[in-house]
Amino acid sequence: MLVDVGGVAYELDVPMSTFYALPANGETVSLFTHLVVREDAHNLYGFATGEERSAFRQLIRISGVGARTALAVLSGMSVGELAQCVALQDAARLTRIPGIGKKTAERLLLELKGKLAERDEARAGGRGSEVLQALVALGYSAKEAAASVKDLAPEMPVAEAIRAALKTLARR
Repeated sequence: MLVDVGGVAYELDVPMSTFYALPANGETVSLFTHLVVREDAHNLYGFATGEERSAFRQLIRISGVGARTALAVLSGMSVGELAQCVALQDAARLTRIPGIGKKTAERLLLELKGKLAERDEARAGGRGSEVLQALVALGYSAKEAAASVKDLAPEMPVAEAIRAALKTLARR
C-alpha cells in the first residue's frame, strides 16, 4: 500500500483488517505506524488502531516471529480474538492461520500469556477469562463462550456471570 505524505510516497505493509478499513483512494487516512530499520532496508508497517500496532509489537518480540508472521496473525484474527486465544490457550485457532504451525502457535500462546490477556480481562471486567474458561470446560466452544460474556456487567461476580452466560447460551 502506498501513502502520500506531503508529496512523498511511503510504502506500508498492513494487516488485512487495516486494508479493509481504508477509505477510498485519494481520501485522507490516519494510521499508526511501526518502522523497522535494518542494514539493508527500512520497512514501514501501518495499523488502523493503536491496539493493532501494540499487538504487532508484542508479536515481533517473540523469538522466531517476524513482521510477516505478525501481519499474518493480525490479518487472520482481530486483537480481541487473539487475546481470547491466549486466554483460552487455543492453539488450534492459531494454526488455522496460514504460516502458523503447531509449534509456532504454542510459542505464541506461551509468550503472549499475561500480555494480551490482560487487555481482554480489562474489557470483560477483570474476571472475563475465568468465565470463559469455565464455559469452555463445560463443553462450549471458545466462540460461543466469548459471545455469551461480551454483554455482561463488569461488576458481576464470577458465579453470577457464569449463570448469566449459561442462560444466554441456553436461549440460542
